[in-house]
Amino acid sequence: MGDIDMVQALALGGIRSALFAETGDPARWSRHVEESLPWVDHWRDPERVVDTLLAFAARQAARPVLMPQTDGDLFVVSRHRERLAEACDFHLAREDLVESLADKAAFATLADQVDLPTPRALALDPRVEPWRDIDLRPPLVLKPLVRDSARWAPVEPAAKARRVATMGALAALWPQLAELGLPVLVQEAIEGDETRIESFHAYTDAGGRVAGAFTGRKIRTFPSVYGHSTSVRITDEPDVDRLGREVLERLDLHGFAKADFKRAADGRLWLLEVNPRATLWHHPAAIAGVNLAALMYADLTGRPRPHAGRARAGVEWVLPLRDLRAARAEGIPMASWLRWAASCEAVSGLSRRDTAPFAAAAWAVVRHRLPGRVA
Repeated sequence: MGDIDMVQALALGGIRSALFAETGDPARWSRHVEESLPWVDHWRDPERVVDTLLAFAARQAARPVLMPQTDGDLFVVSRHRERLAEACDFHLAREDLVESLADKAAFATLADQVDLPTPRALALDPRVEPWRDIDLRPPLVLKPLVRDSARWAPVEPAAKARRVATMGALAALWPQLAELGLPVLVQEAIEGDETRIESFHAYTDAGGRVAGAFTGRKIRTFPSVYGHSTSVRITDEPDVDRLGREVLERLDLHGFAKADFKRAADGRLWLLEVNPRATLWHHPAAIAGVNLAALMYADLTGRPRPHAGRARAGVEWVLPLRDLRAARAEGIPMASWLRWAASCEAVSGLSRRDTAPFAAAAWAVVRHRLPGRVA
């Protein structure tokens, strides 16, 4: 239940996939995908998503394993876990914890309760709470309480958050937020660019043991501020690993987890968010020697676990077409970017034995730019 990077991570573990993804997703053309399930909007019709998954499970000789990668898919599996567990296997964090981690207001409360190193923040509803009540020091970062791209787009079309430099700028933005009926988390900004975002990734088994883990750092995002990752690097940072394990232990978080930190100028790590699901990082990590998806699959199917030692630092992942745009925005010459991209060991949607997803993605971009195209 995700994208081509999860398909590629599973394939590196010798595991074939049935894919639940949007109709035009390039992963549907992967040679590692045996079947593509019909797409149902997981936000608008979660019950029908469950019906689709159960209908697929009923046709299988063995119980399928579910691995949700998006927030919408995670909510479907978590909120309908009793019904899905009748025919499918999966390993998620507790339902109450999934809800708390996905809702930024609830996460802020939880972080205070278990003493996590998060920046000062307030969850506010602009319809009823004035901006003057905000006792935080600018610059500030605004984020939607629940990630919903369609509702957030009028505020920030491309990025996951919006930076507000002054209280005056916040006052000017507040009426728009109120009109949209969009509750937000207002948080003190940790200064520095996106390369200061470092992350800890792990799979914790049902017994509470970390079966595999690694650390990483962003290289570029698009847009360049608060954007989505377009290239990343596997690292070996002891302090990120140590703090990441501590965060998971305090939360009692099992299953997949990603903890995002931002390193301040003084070297201190601040926790920004925790995601209890699979991510694109599973692909480069599998190449680096820690295949979290294969570890979970082995546990859920009763197979021997693959070896997972220390991830090989330096493995880089790139989302080619998006990262080219990000590189151009940074003024990186095309030739330099091409040389670097050619050295990446993990390319989203492209491997020597599976080129169709990349071709499908490239064609989608070309078709979008053709004159006279049909919308």
